[in-house]
Amino acid sequence: MTLPPLSPNAWLRWDLVSRLLPPNIHAVLEVGCGQGGFGARISQRYRYVGLEPDPVSYAVAIERLAVAAGNGEVRNGDLSALLPEETFDLVCAFEVIEHIEHDEKALAEWVARLRPGGWILLSTPAFQHRFGPADAMAGHFRRYDPPMMARLLRETGLNNIHVEQFGGPLGFVLETARNQIGKRRTSGKSAASMAEKTSGSGRLLQPSSRLQGAATKYGTLPFRLIQRRWPGHGPGLVARAQLPA
Repeated sequence: MTLPPLSPNAWLRWDLVSRLLPPNIHAVLEVGCGQGGFGARISQRYRYVGLEPDPVSYAVAIERLAVAAGNGEVRNGDLSALLPEETFDLVCAFEVIEHIEHDEKALAEWVARLRPGGWILLSTPAFQHRFGPADAMAGHFRRYDPPMMARLLRETGLNNIHVEQFGGPLGFVLETARNQIGKRRTSGKSAASMAEKTSGSGRLLQPSSRLQGAATKYGTLPFRLIQRRWPGHGPGLVARAQLPA
């Protein structure tokens, strides 16, 4: 079994996400699975379906899930790639909702794919006042303050809401570096559409080799231990909420 490499920020995110995966679940849907970094890992534990509209990222995700040899599949598309009767115990969307203009509508559509008592698990950049060049480069409409995210989940009919910051202190350094890259990449260039930015965001700054994967895995280990020891700090959010049974 070979699991795909993760970026430094994704390692920080996975460290929290993996600990918030709900108990007693079997079927998992991931919306916008990118190149399959998390999907390959989730498929080791559950029956997994990933959706990815970008054809380039989709092709990478297909290969990675095959190598991981878990119980999973990836489909090229959005929710329309699902059968009408397909429902899940957990719907995930990692670094996705900030790309969607009408986030309330998207969240309601994800919730509609849950079985009674099922869970939503999201990650997203934190704090609107931190919106910067990296967000613009990636095609983000917004960032989320924790109370804003909790309210969005509650107004969609969910309960047992848990919203937690993650990523400090390394995440702040990584965000500063991404903002500098964002400034350079957008300076003097014709503006791409939000759809084009979103399509490319899943491929942006992603490690591709085993050597890069080992470097990010072991290089971030001290910082993952730090965020476990002192939780609730950083420029990212993970949110979990449940549909009443």
